[in-house]
Amino acid sequence: MLESAQALITKTAEKMQLDGEMIKRLIEPEFAHEFALTITMDSGKKKVFKGWRIQHNSALGPYKGGIRFHFETVREEVQALATLMSIKCAVAGLPYGGGKGGIVVDPKKLSKTELERLSRAFANRIAHVIGEDIDVPAPDVNTDSKIMAWMLDEYEKLKGMHAPAAITGKPIALHGSKAREFSTSMGGAYVLQ
Repeated sequence: MLESAQALITKTAEKMQLDGEMIKRLIEPEFAHEFALTITMDSGKKKVFKGWRIQHNSALGPYKGGIRFHFETVREEVQALATLMSIKCAVAGLPYGGGKGGIVVDPKKLSKTELERLSRAFANRIAHVIGEDIDVPAPDVNTDSKIMAWMLDEYEKLKGMHAPAAITGKPIALHGSKAREFSTSMGGAYVLQ
């Protein structure tokens, strides 16, 4: 997936006669945050989860992209998706760059409290590199408004301020969007029409 995204950028950039250094700038992420998240399971035992937040390109504005929780997530996938978010935002004329996050986990195997601990640990780890003018995370595979609410709460505790624009995909009561639950499928329908 990463090779495909990079090949797409390279092919297009070469057709536009961009120089090699510009192509490298478009391919490589500006920042790649990789970390281990250690949480206490309900059993009392500690468990380590691998996580990433890739910030691909901010030339058009703050990074924007989802956070996925999946047992097959790998860094290359997260980087490829961040790259594709940059392209998607640029093509759509949106004032955002591309970002993406992920944790290697099967959330279906976690209790609600374990899932909350993991979500808060992730938010804690990326809090210094996100915010409404820097990077705005959103839900993706196996993440939802409840998880985004936990992440926002953790972010606001760390920052000591109310910051609803720092994370999207939250419940409506936390300044979320009424269209969030179906916006991706609706966008797909518009594109197909």
